[in-house]
Amino acid sequence: MTDVSTARREEIAAGLAQVERRIAEACAAAGRPREEVTLVAVTKTYPVSDIRILSGLGVRDIGENRDQEAAAKARDCAGLPVRWHFVGQLQTNKARSVASYADVIHSVDRPRLAAALGRGAVAAGRLVTCLVQVALDDDPGRGGVTPDGVPAVADAVAEQEGLVLGGVMAVAPLGTSPAPAFARLREVAEALRAAHPRASMISAGMSGDLAEAVAHGATHVRVGTALLGRRTPFVR
Repeated sequence: MTDVSTARREEIAAGLAQVERRIAEACAAAGRPREEVTLVAVTKTYPVSDIRILSGLGVRDIGENRDQEAAAKARDCAGLPVRWHFVGQLQTNKARSVASYADVIHSVDRPRLAAALGRGAVAAGRLVTCLVQVALDDDPGRGGVTPDGVPAVADAVAEQEGLVLGGVMAVAPLGTSPAPAFARLREVAEALRAAHPRASMISAGMSGDLAEAVAHGATHVRVGTALLGRRTPFVR
């Protein structure tokens, strides 16, 4: 009889193989080497045991979007060879905590947050890579700064002693083709790179639109459901 942990490992391995195939096909269609795209496994609401399975399968980049959950998981997984990506909206009062464990923060959208993250990184003796989140729609609830506001946020990140400006991140607008939004993000990324040549990261694309993101230059795709399956939210 197959035990639960073995069955779950097989389930995740199958999901990983399918996602890897999709990324490889998208890279081939775009004429890009597979090595140019990093898979960030988004494990929000999934247990630490899933992260351990992913690590055992060779996944090195783990994404979370809530500080309380992410901080606890980072502590529990301290011995694993993984990089922690914080991909959710971030309040300034959580910046110090997130800067103490996150290797890459994808959601910096205002200078005040950049300053708080810089202080937190310095206090923790760490160097944290930050991406400027770009708003590609008119929904303020999804976070991000307008394309016109990107240079100011990017400069604020670059000025911080404990931070490295990595590039940009965006979430495609809902209910429409993601391609125009990702094309716009690529334009923003190219303009940013002209001012900050080392800021080459483009975090874009999730389970449903990773192929379009890769076609428009994404270097990091954030995948949860397609990799780990749907989970019933835990309600206290």
